[in-house]
Amino acid sequence: MSLPNVITCFRLFLVPMFIFVYFSSLEANFVIAIMIFIIAGITDVLDGYIARKYNKITKIGQVLDPLADKLMQITVLSCFTISRFIPIWIIMIYGLKELLMIIGGIYLFFKKEKLVIPANRYGKLATILFYLAVLLVFLPNSQYFFYVTMMFSILAFVQYSLIAIKKLKIMNSESKLIDLKDEIR
Repeated sequence: MSLPNVITCFRLFLVPMFIFVYFSSLEANFVIAIMIFIIAGITDVLDGYIARKYNKITKIGQVLDPLADKLMQITVLSCFTISRFIPIWIIMIYGLKELLMIIGGIYLFFKKEKLVIPANRYGKLATILFYLAVLLVFLPNSQYFFYVTMMFSILAFVQYSLIAIKKLKIMNSESKLIDLKDEIR
């Protein structure tokens, strides 16, 4: 397993750690949970950097990396919703969007061509805004940071959907060409 994938697996391990610490009776549980969240963010940047710089990008990494991100984001939103830092409708919309992304990603990955849509700038911006919103959660009116994050997350979803539809059309066209060539022979 490549180093970026090992780092991503470590980030997956941080998800249950965040939950455990967040709801623990530790004196500084929230501060420690936020530190775990920050470590997850740093490792997200680190594994992506290593994968690109040393040409260690793998299909499994392209699946696990966003999965680790989304699991951490859903976890943080769930914890914040339970603690009433943010309204429940945020996690409902975000959860629905992520569920659709996961279903779409699994569908594309398990097609014969194993199509994976890599992260784009809208998704990266939405992730950065999410991290900022989490770090600012205790400020007055902090839910507005989450509203902006939600808008960019939805924009990223639309962009991923358009890219996936375009790639599927191209793959279907190529498949029809191959079938036509076989018929001509």
